[in-house]
Amino acid sequence: MAVMNMIQAINSAHKVMMDRDPDMVVMGEDVGYFGGVFRATEGLQREFGKTRAFDTPISECGIIAIAVGMAAYGLKPVAEIQFADYIYPGYDQIVSEVAKMRYRTAGEWTMPMVIRSPYGGGIFGGQTHSQSPEALFTHVAGLKTVIPSNPRDAKGLLIAAIEDPDPVVFFEPKRIYNGPFDGHHDRPVTPWAKHAASEVPDGHYTVPLGKAAIVRPGEALTVLTYGTMVHVALAAVEENGVDAEVIDLRTLWPVDIAAIEQSVEKTGRCLVVQEATRTSGFGAELSALVQERCFYHLEAPVVRVAGWDTPYPHAYEWAYFPGPVRMKKALEKVMAD
Repeated sequence: MAVMNMIQAINSAHKVMMDRDPDMVVMGEDVGYFGGVFRATEGLQREFGKTRAFDTPISECGIIAIAVGMAAYGLKPVAEIQFADYIYPGYDQIVSEVAKMRYRTAGEWTMPMVIRSPYGGGIFGGQTHSQSPEALFTHVAGLKTVIPSNPRDAKGLLIAAIEDPDPVVFFEPKRIYNGPFDGHHDRPVTPWAKHAASEVPDGHYTVPLGKAAIVRPGEALTVLTYGTMVHVALAAVEENGVDAEVIDLRTLWPVDIAAIEQSVEKTGRCLVVQEATRTSGFGAELSALVQERCFYHLEAPVVRVAGWDTPYPHAYEWAYFPGPVRMKKALEKVMAD
């Protein structure tokens, strides 16, 4: 197996699927000749031509609208929104057309399309390059929402998303494009090459949508998280000596509720970790699900760690980011009760 970072794994997924399926096309701002602002689509136009990997105008609503038409006529578009912060102009199309097509046609039409977008903070991107809007999409019936946390999963999940007949919103945590991040911003960056999940098969494989992964087994506490915060959570439980079971959701919706129930029933405690703002975030849904389904197994209230309910700050990036200090306090709280 090749050793890849997350950008290379995502690029490999594109190449595998474009080679297998002539109906697949890639589109977005700068994704063609330039290969994307993060180089996730590098080389695709050169290999597959300008009709299958092409640049679009700076118009997110236009990108989504064109992808809808392509999918309706039998193509399989993968549309990149350059930053998740810019997905809002296309949100009407996503909610009103993309998510509703199967329902409004009584199953006659599907929307076999993927919307990819880098999301999250930790790169000093400020208020318009750091947002985590995943909860806006998990709320919409008809959409699947996927967030990988490592290169191996990124490739397998993206291939599964492309092969899925229904629309998938695929958020890529840009803070970990080039390596895992434990939340200690003052430490040197660790490359993916030193991580086991950087070993990525060259060819076709899938990671099934809707299945979580237990990335650390434990008996004392269940930690539910995804994306960059998987690595922050793993580091925190090790640093604080908590025998926690860390679950990487991978697919936020449909969520793997069976894995969540099984873990919480075993541990009796639950910590939910997200980078997004706290109020009405996906962590609130996870907390409610655990409360509804595992109430009689809980030995303490469910605790959440999240971003603050403010715009993402530039100067105070690490005060906003849910890092080691807030993780330590949350672990102490959930274990003390």
